Amino acid sequence: MKANLKKMVGYYKPYMGAFFLDLFFAFAASMISLVIPLVVRYITNDVTKLEPAAAMEKILPLGGFMILLALLQLGANFFVAYVGHVMGAKMEYDMRAEIFEHYQKLSFSFYDDQKVGGLMSRITSDLFEITELLHHGPEDLAISFIKIVGAFIILSRISGYMTLAAFVLLPVMFVYAFAMNRRMKRAFKENRVQIGNINAQIEDNLSGIRVVKSFANEGIEREKFKVGNDGFLRAKRESYKYMGLYHSGMTAFTTLINVVVIVAGAVLMTKKMVDVSDYITFLLYINVFTEPIRRLIDFAEQFQNGYSGFERFTEILAVEPDIKDSPDAEELTDVKGDIVFDDVSFKYNDTAHRVLRHINLSVEAGSYVALVGSSGGGKTTLCSLIPRFYDVTKGSISIDGKDIRDVTLASLRRNIGIVQQDVYLFAGTVFENILYGKPGASREEVMEAAKLANAHDFIMELPNGYDTDIGQRGIKLSGGQKQRLSIARVFLKNPPILIFDEATSALDNESENIVKESLERLASHRTTFVIAHRLSTIKNAQRILVLTEKGIEESGTHDELMAKDGIYAQLYQWTK
Repeated sequence: MKANLKKMVGYYKPYMGAFFLDLFFAFAASMISLVIPLVVRYITNDVTKLEPAAAMEKILPLGGFMILLALLQLGANFFVAYVGHVMGAKMEYDMRAEIFEHYQKLSFSFYDDQKVGGLMSRITSDLFEITELLHHGPEDLAISFIKIVGAFIILSRISGYMTLAAFVLLPVMFVYAFAMNRRMKRAFKENRVQIGNINAQIEDNLSGIRVVKSFANEGIEREKFKVGNDGFLRAKRESYKYMGLYHSGMTAFTTLINVVVIVAGAVLMTKKMVDVSDYITFLLYINVFTEPIRRLIDFAEQFQNGYSGFERFTEILAVEPDIKDSPDAEELTDVKGDIVFDDVSFKYNDTAHRVLRHINLSVEAGSYVALVGSSGGGKTTLCSLIPRFYDVTKGSISIDGKDIRDVTLASLRRNIGIVQQDVYLFAGTVFENILYGKPGASREEVMEAAKLANAHDFIMELPNGYDTDIGQRGIKLSGGQKQRLSIARVFLKNPPILIFDEATSALDNESENIVKESLERLASHRTTFVIAHRLSTIKNAQRILVLTEKGIEESGTHDELMAKDGIYAQLYQWTK
């Protein structure tokens, strides 16, 4: 907890000027609250005993003075509410930028085990609660401190006995608060987990809404959502139970403090130990004294909310990227495309089963290599190792004689273009999606890339051409159109190494032929790996590798492998 609090305090550093001004005005507003009852005491003690004319001479200036104090308090409270909240928003901005940047560094293995909705909740609702704490926390503590200390000093000067009566219940109240706080912390942390689960479920449902409707499974989705929603309600009910006990208990204690003071003051007045004006002033100050206690109650709840959110925030930041640049990593430049797999084995973190075993493979620059084999044989995994989406468990991969672990990730991936079966297009225009391949490229370059990908003609037929909005994930386009945009994106990137991961398997024959022509044009004079579902599409490959759980079992051209009448020949007959 100490380390977390230290990190939390660090977010104030860029805004220390605004922070101290916020505290100053919070102090100022609190001091004004302490001064006004003293003016009331002066009026009841001294001014009311003067002659009417003399009293009026005092009352009007005192009234003007209190109005001035009220205006000053208004200005101070406005600064605290406006500038203080802006400071909190800036800190939220910084934290959101930090966690988003951290998300970009984390590798595929992290995202394999995460739900998008859960990650979203850490960057939205969690951060809001954290910054509410960062803004209001110090301010509430400062106001409470000055009011409690100031009120105690003034109260003790009015009547030590009544002050003792006011404070006699405080130790019991704080023990109660501490006990409830511990339970509230656990409950609020569970709330965060349940909110993340709900967000993940909603994101999953909305992303797959077309599948849901196509199977008419809305009822099943409602039942799945109900399970998560019920869990959320249970967590909320638990947290509200403790919050209710906390609030009601603390309110009861503050009321009891007032009752004890009223009774004690009445007893002291009957014994002539306290006069009426001091009694009235004391009761006014008791309200000033109990208000910061209520503020501390709110702070305790806010702290539980904010700190449980901050713990989840730091949990993500503490996840170290398992794939990152080595300290002496160099830029990969002037890439020809010679790729060598040297005794490469690989397994995912969550299983002892090896996906790849002792792969030895040498691919010359400009070669066109096809990977075939049954599902689960490791074809996609092997290609994912080249751009270091995952790191090899054993062995090494080198490009142009350089171990890919010794070059920077950015330069490695800049030199590799990937066209996948499941095309991901971003919400936006056609132009923006192609431009993603080479940010900063001219419009002419984008159009040329589209022409090479056989995409220019259909783009020009769209309502706004290159400026047509394609919807979320390109939903307004057909499968073949989306695939051609993804190919145009890689044409614009112009990398020396290409990976086609079953890029045409989901397309109809007409779209497949158009896309295939684009892919062949793109692959010309580049080192190309093709994962093939339809073996008829890779008959002309310079080299075909048959990958199984045992490794590369067969290698050769289409004719050579057919002549062997082995695994490839059987696969080819099945997929004809």
